[in-house]
Amino acid sequence: MTHPEPEESETSHLLGLALGALGVVYGDIGTSPLYAIRECFFGPHPVPVTRLNVLGVMSLIFWSLIIVISIKYLVFVMRADNRGEGGILALMALIRTEKKRRWVLVVMGLFGAALLYGDGMITPAISVLSAVEGLEVATHLFHPYVVPITIAILVALFIIQRRGTEGIGKLFGPVMMVWFATLGILGVAWIVREPSVLTAVNPYHGVRFFAHNGLRGFLVLGSVFLVVTGGEALYADMGHFGRRPIRLAWFVLVLPALLLNYFGQGALLLEQPKVEHPFYNLAPSWALYPLVVMATIATVIASQAVISGAFSLTRQAVQLGYSPRVEIKHTSEEEIGQIYIPAINWVLMLATIGLVIGFGESSNLAAAYGVAVTTTMVITTVLAFVVEREVWGWSTLAAGALTAAFLVLDLSYFGANIVKIPHGGWFPLVVAGVVYLMMSTWKQGRRLVAERLREEALPIQEFVQSIKPGAPQRVPGTAIFMTTNPNGTPTTLLHNLKHNKVLHEQVLIMTVVTEEVPSVPGDERVTVEPLENGIYRVKARYGFVQDPRAQDVLDCLREKGLPLELMKTTFFLGRETLIPSTRAGMFLWQKRLFAVMARNAQRFTDFFRIPPNRVVELGMQLSL
Repeated sequence: MTHPEPEESETSHLLGLALGALGVVYGDIGTSPLYAIRECFFGPHPVPVTRLNVLGVMSLIFWSLIIVISIKYLVFVMRADNRGEGGILALMALIRTEKKRRWVLVVMGLFGAALLYGDGMITPAISVLSAVEGLEVATHLFHPYVVPITIAILVALFIIQRRGTEGIGKLFGPVMMVWFATLGILGVAWIVREPSVLTAVNPYHGVRFFAHNGLRGFLVLGSVFLVVTGGEALYADMGHFGRRPIRLAWFVLVLPALLLNYFGQGALLLEQPKVEHPFYNLAPSWALYPLVVMATIATVIASQAVISGAFSLTRQAVQLGYSPRVEIKHTSEEEIGQIYIPAINWVLMLATIGLVIGFGESSNLAAAYGVAVTTTMVITTVLAFVVEREVWGWSTLAAGALTAAFLVLDLSYFGANIVKIPHGGWFPLVVAGVVYLMMSTWKQGRRLVAERLREEALPIQEFVQSIKPGAPQRVPGTAIFMTTNPNGTPTTLLHNLKHNKVLHEQVLIMTVVTEEVPSVPGDERVTVEPLENGIYRVKARYGFVQDPRAQDVLDCLREKGLPLELMKTTFFLGRETLIPSTRAGMFLWQKRLFAVMARNAQRFTDFFRIPPNRVVELGMQLSL
């Protein structure tokens, strides 16, 4: 089934959910406005807090939000959906359906996806930590408790993930609306005191800022970039919420609230140049603690959007063959995109807590933030160019002009963030490198296993023709032999025949294929090809956001004239013991890594939802 745009009746329901995802566009909520303005003045190489510099930074923030989020992502990139699904893997799959063997684009897309895992670790850490640090604005007595409080909140955040995006959205959607309204009100209170800050909408102030500050001004982009870091996660979450609710929430509520808040901070800096916490100092002293509480809740919701994006990315990687099978739990009976992956959740939790302990302060984490996202944004822009040319049918001139305009910004942010690598920016790159290595190794390993099995397979037509009446003996029932090679005789079938000397009356040779589209309609999902002697070749096709289920396949087979019942059907599965060797195909160390990953992958019986008492596993050794 496809993912159509939500109906109007669904928009109000999804709006609350979309607000949770849109919170992440605010990036660090407390941190983005704090560091995007403050770091350039109070960082290790500060520029003076002058009217010119304040208006210059405000201009950069304004146009970054307009061009990068509002125009690039909301207007153009979100059009590049793969049947409703977003994210860099969906974009990569969309391209690969048009032309095969684009290995360069595949490598870029895969590495861009790997980078998002590093972002998924840093975002919750820096977001919650920066919000809790607001307590120090009231009194430094809270300083020893900032890290413990942050860790406690993060643990609670990851524990509630099992409730799913829908449950969290329903609970906190209204809170996000109040939060954004509060941001706008706080900003307006200072804008009316210093209305000249609104002149920063003139891009001339940004140009003058660069001209006056030179290289230091360019490096400020590394801080300004924090206001747009959530664009990629927003694109990845499109399959959860739909394009329309996200755009509605952004243009009606989120963008105005953010702009008012940022301009309010700029006005505060114009009036009080020495203030160290522009965001929290927008509020009167009596409202500081409530603001910290609201900021913390908002960062939890924003971080949840990044985590759910990691869940979606992982499921897509599993279905596209870039990751071993993992346990995937559905948290909604209505929305296919609402999932929870325990293994990813706990890995992210441990990494996030480690980052909080290791870096200690959000200002230190800010140095690690941005490198991964800027790289992914550059890759997304390049992949979008291919989509514009080959999927949308744009001319090279039109697609090239738009891509060049976006790349100027993307590469500028990328260059300004590269200097962060020695100060912590190496962390997301290391994480991305490890994830990319595992993804590419799994893909190559599965291809190598298929090649080895194909080399030893007996053509299915030869096997079918070898069946004679009465030989071998046929026994009542249905046997389904799972295989990745529909043209070859499954090894499990040959082993069963060799050792048990029998063949079931009805034999199905089944292949489960994941297509490079998000979903396959039910009436197109299963095809049946009768061979001879009661043997059928069955192909079950699924999209990369769908979960294969044995019962669904049997239901489709019944509709096609094969009356099968799950509890009267036996599934024969092969369980290969992989033996790394020096044969060509992969490096020996990669083969060993692949063997370890294969041993720890989720069992196919769990993945395909087959009752354990309906499965027979036949083992074999396979030399890689």
